[in-house]
Amino acid sequence: MPARTGQQYLDGLKTQPREVFIGGERVHDVTTHKGLSGGASSIAALYEMQYAPGIEKEMVYTSPSTGDPVGLSFLITRTQEDLVRRRIMMSRWAHTSYGMMGRTPDFLNVSLMCMAEAGDYFAQNRPEFKDNIKNYYEYVRENDLTLTHTLVNLQRNRLPAAASRHFSTEVALAVVDENPDGLVVRGPRALATLGPLSDEIAVYPTRGQQLADNSEAWRYAFAFAIPCGTKGLKFLCRESYDLGRSHFDHPLGSRFEEMDAIVFFDDVLVPWDRVFLYKDIELCNGISAATNQYAHSGHQVVTKNVAKCEFVLGIASLMVKTLGSENINQVQTLVAELIEDLEIMKALLLTAESEAALDSWGVMCPSRIPITVARNQFIRMYPRMIEIIQLLGSSSLMALPTESDLTGPLSDYVNQYMDTDNSSAKERIELFRLAWDLSCSAFGSRQVLYERYFQGDWMRNASVLFGSYSTDKFVEQVKDFLRTD
Repeated sequence: MPARTGQQYLDGLKTQPREVFIGGERVHDVTTHKGLSGGASSIAALYEMQYAPGIEKEMVYTSPSTGDPVGLSFLITRTQEDLVRRRIMMSRWAHTSYGMMGRTPDFLNVSLMCMAEAGDYFAQNRPEFKDNIKNYYEYVRENDLTLTHTLVNLQRNRLPAAASRHFSTEVALAVVDENPDGLVVRGPRALATLGPLSDEIAVYPTRGQQLADNSEAWRYAFAFAIPCGTKGLKFLCRESYDLGRSHFDHPLGSRFEEMDAIVFFDDVLVPWDRVFLYKDIELCNGISAATNQYAHSGHQVVTKNVAKCEFVLGIASLMVKTLGSENINQVQTLVAELIEDLEIMKALLLTAESEAALDSWGVMCPSRIPITVARNQFIRMYPRMIEIIQLLGSSSLMALPTESDLTGPLSDYVNQYMDTDNSSAKERIELFRLAWDLSCSAFGSRQVLYERYFQGDWMRNASVLFGSYSTDKFVEQVKDFLRTD
């Protein structure tokens, strides 16, 4: 089928029953549940953009298999122009949620593409696994499916030895049986963002919890993907941050709740044609680096980060204009810091594209170093960006009537005293409710936590960067200087 519409996406969620639990109760329809429907509608809006007049050529390309239009995030990038083309499409989606949805479908689409093109890597395990990953990529592309993924095992402790190389096998997802039909897996995984709103779930090894080579390790060495409605698969959602309030009162939480979930695999059968790696510890540990999955997914992440920086800067700028504080030096310094964050993200994104090169699989790959630096920087940037919003808003983020107060018993007082020299009371309240939802609400706090950790532990990331960045030519420059008379 060609690229889906928003309604086709929602219909797909309805027609594939899945076991989703939230607040101690099972959710029977994620598209209508009060804590999930807002996020589902936002994802549907992304799919609808694929048919939006005037931009459809930026959103889709012609399938090499069927000739139908398919989502451009599936594009196999062969040139730098392909990377730019893909980024323009991803930017369209990122700006639709203003960077507030980190796991839109393009995040895993680009990962799946580069893994499929690295099919020979999977064939080292078993020849048929190359066909499996390529066929799965084409299946997802041609059906325009939404994927979630999970790659973190739960841990009973975080002692250095456990955190750096091992995990507690008692709570790790493991193979408990194999038969002619496939693998049987049991155990939990975290953290499946967008899980309840996805069609399929991909499961592959984590970069941070590598497998040690021992007699039992093969039980935890695998990569596969299955439908979210597979028998025995259960999603346990955290508390929803969509509280059923209006877009005025909770402008972000009511729209962009992408939901995070723990996934329980209760003797789930994974068919052999959905298995991509199995038992080979070295290949499982090396999957991300070897396929360049981290660089391609990072291309999507940094594109999203640019949109998020723009949004935060826009909110900050409107706040100071509304309060009339734009001529205060301290305020200018804070807003300038947001400008610097945005320009750094943009520069690193463009550098990653301009320094891109073909990898060993024939795929044009964004330069890994700028992508890594951008991801590491944003871990530190975003909490500070939110702190700046709090500093700029101060008490205005606390003295906030609700939408109903604008027409309630005290509406005359609200309208008389809550205006500013530059805005009406309603305009001021609406803006600062947005700033509050960004920086003070449960939704906003989750955004900070998400940006701190979803890109990995910053210290480990720094170690990876240290180990992969060659300083040899700079060292030689210093040696040349020291040898100069």
